[in-house]
Amino acid sequence: MEKNVIITGASSGIGMKTACRLMDDGWCVYAIGRTFESDKSEENDWTEEKKAEVSQKSGGKIIKIVCDITDTGMLARVIKQVNKNHDINLLINNAGTAYYGLHEELNAAKISRMVRTNLEAPMIICNLLLRDLKKNHGMIINISSVTAQKSNPHGCAYGATKAGLTSFSHSLFDEARKYGVSVINIEPDMTDTNLYRNADFTADDDEMARLTAKDVAETVLFAVNQREGMVVSDITVKPQFHRIKKKR
Repeated sequence: MEKNVIITGASSGIGMKTACRLMDDGWCVYAIGRTFESDKSEENDWTEEKKAEVSQKSGGKIIKIVCDITDTGMLARVIKQVNKNHDINLLINNAGTAYYGLHEELNAAKISRMVRTNLEAPMIICNLLLRDLKKNHGMIINISSVTAQKSNPHGCAYGATKAGLTSFSHSLFDEARKYGVSVINIEPDMTDTNLYRNADFTADDDEMARLTAKDVAETVLFAVNQREGMVVSDITVKPQFHRIKKKR
């Protein structure tokens, strides 16, 4: 039986690595991203040669779908179209965006983009897919953040959206578990991705002080591959050292 997964934020970082690992594992991946222009990068896992090789070995494949998930009308159309033709077994709400700084220095557009990307879109996608995920005894994985657990000066709004996503994950699992749906909340710490492009800091150069996108992707695979009936509902992933690097 074909295994189908929808993953958001799949054009780079954690989403791209997770999509490729799932393809390696034999999944048919519906990869949603705002743009896939980074395909041209030499270090990118999206090469046609790579996809063809993996597909031949595992039967997995990736279908790229361009969609701005903050456009709720477009998002709903895309999800309904994919779900109409395929039984979805797994949903990974991975897309995220962040703006940092004193709260009064943000603007309404930045705050709205964080809320829509980090919280509203996952809620809408779950709403659209939940009936079928119940039929399929499916799984939802929400990529939250360690910021959901603590105070976040200079990241108040971002932390609030992730705290909301974590709360949503916990409540949805309690609501849907009796129907066979698993909901898993993963909270990575500082990860070497472009999430910090709008910040005055970034991940440290020391590999012991940062996670990689591959680390988080492997965590997702760990959660997915547990036996049916056992759910690791919360996973926090941290590097050994706690350090960040100021941008110059």
